Amino acid sequence: MEGMPYPAWLHFAETCWGMHGKPGSVAELGCGTGLIAIPLAQTGLHVFGIDLSDEMLSVASSKLEELRRRQPDALPGSVSWLQQDMRSWELPHPVDSVISFCDSLNYLLEEEEIERTFRQTWNALEDGGTFMFDVHTRHQLRTYAEEQPYFLDEEDIAYIWTCEWDEARCEIEHDLTLFIRERQSEAGFRRVREVHRQRAYDTDWLKAALFKAGFSSVDAYADFKLQPLTPVTQRAFFVAVK
Repeated sequence: MEGMPYPAWLHFAETCWGMHGKPGSVAELGCGTGLIAIPLAQTGLHVFGIDLSDEMLSVASSKLEELRRRQPDALPGSVSWLQQDMRSWELPHPVDSVISFCDSLNYLLEEEEIERTFRQTWNALEDGGTFMFDVHTRHQLRTYAEEQPYFLDEEDIAYIWTCEWDEARCEIEHDLTLFIRERQSEAGFRRVREVHRQRAYDTDWLKAALFKAGFSSVDAYADFKLQPLTPVTQRAFFVAVK
């Protein structure tokens, strides 16, 4: 994930909150290892970091504790880590905003799963609250397949990354084989294989599904900017208001 545009996601969220009202509490769906949740807490927000992966949440918790140890005054806000499924998540009380960045919703492979997530999110928001997320478009997933394979060859890590594209379902399968240097021994490299599946959804359908879930307004933007979507948009951003 090195080189991913986390500052751009944070800037997009701050820009939209400037338009719709600064929140005091935020839930992040698919928070991963906390690279967005922790910086938000550093600005004074009270954040719920929600992810399905216990391993990622463990890393996020370690990062947070290390920050507190090094800089005791660096966290005027707070973070609570919760292992939950975004399709059925819930909180003890509503929040002012919900975010889900880094194409997390593309990992939901059925329309009904998207609709369930939207309903759960609407239920978890205060009236007037915002829901912001981004998704890879059909154009971007197809481009991944057309330009594959991908390779990385560095001293401590290497990978081979191939893709298979299902045009009918707008679904891609990423097959990633990593070779990671073992630092504790002279045994060489450890081989790890990951398979990621993502599906792209029509942006008009996503808008309609948000309205169906109960949101009162929905705006869509292209590639981190407050500009309209185009046929070559890579990431579509949505801002929905309850």
